[in-house]
Amino acid sequence: MAAREAVVTVRLVRSFEHRNFKPVVFHIVSLDQTVQDFVQLVRDDTMKIIHQAHGAKTNELVMSLEDDENLILQDNQTLRAAGVANETEVAFFRREDYSVYKANPQIAW
Repeated sequence: MAAREAVVTVRLVRSFEHRNFKPVVFHIVSLDQTVQDFVQLVRDDTMKIIHQAHGAKTNELVMSLEDDENLILQDNQTLRAAGVANETEVAFFRREDYSVYKANPQIAW
């Protein structure tokens, strides 16, 4: 695998309250494409880094509610510039749903 390409696991978040998400693995992802191009491929509106290879994981089952300014990826960046590397795990979600959940992080069973 070339250094410009990576395996990226994406959590497609359906519901924060119900902790409902589906992991999907994307092979041969170009790290030189923009975040916006990758977001359009998955069809949601926001992407946030969950975990990077050999890094610490959050205790939250869906994703961490902290450090949004550093971990939510900006559309105009390339994936590489945004901090995505091989075996990075990211979440795709609707920002509106995330804002509602972050304001009142209650879990429904």
